[in-house]
Amino acid sequence: MNAPRFCVIMAGGAGTRFWPMSRREHPKQFIDILGTGETLLQSTWKRVMLFCPPENVLVVTGAAFRDLVKEQLPELDDKNILLEPVRRDTAPCIAYACARIAALCPEALVAVLPSDHLILESECFARLMEKAYEEAHINPALLTLGIKPTRPDTGYGYIQFDQQLSPSPRQFYKVKTFTEKPDLALAEAFLQSGDFLWNSGMFLWQVASIEKAFHEKQPELHSLFFAGNIPYYSEEEQEYVNRAYQESKAISIDYAIMEKASDVYVMPMECGWSDLGTWSSLYEVVPKKAQEMAYIGRNIMDFGARHCLVTAPKEKLVVLGAVSDLIIAEYDDMLLVCRIDEEQRIKHFVNEIRIQKGEKFI
Repeated sequence: MNAPRFCVIMAGGAGTRFWPMSRREHPKQFIDILGTGETLLQSTWKRVMLFCPPENVLVVTGAAFRDLVKEQLPELDDKNILLEPVRRDTAPCIAYACARIAALCPEALVAVLPSDHLILESECFARLMEKAYEEAHINPALLTLGIKPTRPDTGYGYIQFDQQLSPSPRQFYKVKTFTEKPDLALAEAFLQSGDFLWNSGMFLWQVASIEKAFHEKQPELHSLFFAGNIPYYSEEEQEYVNRAYQESKAISIDYAIMEKASDVYVMPMECGWSDLGTWSSLYEVVPKKAQEMAYIGRNIMDFGARHCLVTAPKEKLVVLGAVSDLIIAEYDDMLLVCRIDEEQRIKHFVNEIRIQKGEKFI
């Protein structure tokens, strides 16, 4: 396979559902959430190095996070850090990065990955990505990776696929529908049917294919980022991108492209994946102690506690009595205590904190 491989790592998210650990100036992709000695961004970079040359990896992040990216990925070339002046969701981010790659290498194959996901089996993931690049080389469709669901989770989007065996030896299947975060009854039906996958938000395509999709489905974004006179790789690039983002609408790649495109394929994967989107998703992957207790920290003691997630600085002593079903998260000068089943309210908590306490704690 001769087509050059590229990879775009999206690292501009806010991660507000992980408050108080994830903050406006230090969101979750830059945090060692699992206490492994690596941030989520660093873990993503290490995985990507298994299948893509470092000089072809671009990290797209907020302008305020440039120094964090440089600090955590010192091996990343400065020219491969793309700065977004404002957040506009994933479609403008992907349009910018892919257009920039297309200007340099029109025949490129491009993987797009979030920076803040957990994948426990890196070698398994690398093998799947090898298959995905091979498929993209011969198939001009838009490709995505789907996660085999293990429970009727209402926090994920779902992808319905054709269960007939793909003509590709790499087992990509034609996508029928996308469904955003269904209710519990629908999620249970999806799980029982066997032809639905969780939407991972990971993609791979020929750069020419995604340009064509933007041209057909999002002409405004196409004109902003793919026009022939854009000064990529020059001193004027950032100034132009700043203006383009001000004109760009905020829209996800799923709404903008994937749900509208007719030629989309998905490959199922099982590699110990979690999007780590919520405290509950973190609880799922942390090894459990007795009574379903999950600890991140060295000095946590409990006396009859059950089904709690506790995260605290390593030197902090935390003592729990006979409490249950709680998220207890301390970071810096903030402490969150809430029931696991009300974690969807954390965004509301953060908004109220902003209103009542100002930006200090956000």
